[in-house]
Amino acid sequence: MAGGFVASGEVSKQYNGRVTLFVILSCMVAGLGGVLNGYDIGISGGVTSMPPFLMKFFPKVYRRMREDKNISNYCKFDSQLLTAFTSSLYLASLIACFFASYVTSIHGRKPSIIVGGAAFVIGSVFGGAAVNIEMLILGRILLGIGVGFVNQSAPLYLSEMAPAKYRGAINNGFQLSTNLGVLSANLINYGTEKIKGNYGWRLSLATAAFPSLIFTIGSIFLTETPNSLIQRGSDFKKAKIVLQKVRGTDDVQAELDDLIEASSVSKTTNQSQFIIFEKRYRPQLVMAIAIPFFQQVTGINVIGFYAPLLFITIGLGTSAALLSSVLIGVIATTSTFISMFIVDRFGRRALFIVGGIQMFMSQIIIGSVMANKLGDHTALMTKSYAYLVLVFICVYVCGYSWSWGPLGWSVPSEIFPLEIRSAGQTIVVSTGMIFTFIIAQTFLAMLCHLKAGIFFFFGGWVFVMTVFVYFFLPETKGIPIEQMVRVWREHWFWKRFLGEEYRFEDGDGLRTQE
Repeated sequence: MAGGFVASGEVSKQYNGRVTLFVILSCMVAGLGGVLNGYDIGISGGVTSMPPFLMKFFPKVYRRMREDKNISNYCKFDSQLLTAFTSSLYLASLIACFFASYVTSIHGRKPSIIVGGAAFVIGSVFGGAAVNIEMLILGRILLGIGVGFVNQSAPLYLSEMAPAKYRGAINNGFQLSTNLGVLSANLINYGTEKIKGNYGWRLSLATAAFPSLIFTIGSIFLTETPNSLIQRGSDFKKAKIVLQKVRGTDDVQAELDDLIEASSVSKTTNQSQFIIFEKRYRPQLVMAIAIPFFQQVTGINVIGFYAPLLFITIGLGTSAALLSSVLIGVIATTSTFISMFIVDRFGRRALFIVGGIQMFMSQIIIGSVMANKLGDHTALMTKSYAYLVLVFICVYVCGYSWSWGPLGWSVPSEIFPLEIRSAGQTIVVSTGMIFTFIIAQTFLAMLCHLKAGIFFFFGGWVFVMTVFVYFFLPETKGIPIEQMVRVWREHWFWKRFLGEEYRFEDGDGLRTQE
């Protein structure tokens, strides 16, 4: 009702438009950044299980794995230098995302994507050509810069280009691309592991340069999002032309008006990046920290980074371990693809909760089997129990890949008002990178000390985060991104943090109180 209060459960205003070929192609290019991110996740675990790679860069780990019969089965790969190879990427990404926030906010989403792509190309070349550990880690740092820039900008680009009705599916495309990158890396590792000498791992690390180059060149031809054009003070006529092209219709005035108003509100607000810490943005701030934190303590990156090492630990050979990683990649990709079709029908909350239950049960079973069948110095698991663990790891990965995997990116990217969007995404990416770095750096030591209890540890966090979603995450399905404030206004807990400025509505949608 015009001039009245916002009714709980009211249907949000929808804009004209459709999913155009232009949007599909633009989002495919931006989503290719997920492929590069996934490739970097998958490739590290594979090459660290290859004997020639270990002999060249980590000879102590290689000798311990092959010759030390007194060391625990859980401690064979425990090496801070080995984990530094994996985790250095995420420390670099953490630092880079703060620079990416500035570029994304001041210069637009497109330049940030291009910088990320260029860093991917250079990092891949350094990795493949590495002659010592310093050069190897420098390549990982450059890749980390690429991850920081792309993860900061690409999800925002996808959210702002997508029509509200299909935003969940298009956003989930970023995680689908990530899983395709992991799968590609696992397939390449499986093939290059059979190449003798140092050529196999070099090929694995260097191959990322080809999709990186395609991504970088394609990004040059991207169109900046209408939201970013308006935010940075571009001519509204130019923004309207782009919006008409994006939506496939000339009748875009309603959406354009909301974008202009959101920009006007953001410009009349204190433009400090620290305004996100004000009370009225408390719901978004909590989600910007909680969702990426929970996404990491699911333990998924343990599988992504160290799956081959984990499978070798439980008794599979190197080739079988790499092939098992390929299987996991196929399951993850298929599950994310399914998520794209159901997320806008069943909503984000349902997928979060059901996926959480699936992951929790799988981790408890995995931990129980390993605790009973894999001792410190006894023989490794029988093949039947090793494959039982593999089956439930697949069930776990399936649950993650159609819930917390894609939604951990898509939900944060759609909940921020324009004035805090860049700062909010920076917090999302930096929080994720902090805990990715911590887990990547400490997992092998945790496995050595906690043994099978590592799965109970992550399972406990999965239980906590599922309860958190049930009570504190409102549904965002189908709500236009510039009207998202209404979900917090109607939530039983978060409404107490919003002031009167979002309470009133006129005939065209949510408006601030005069």
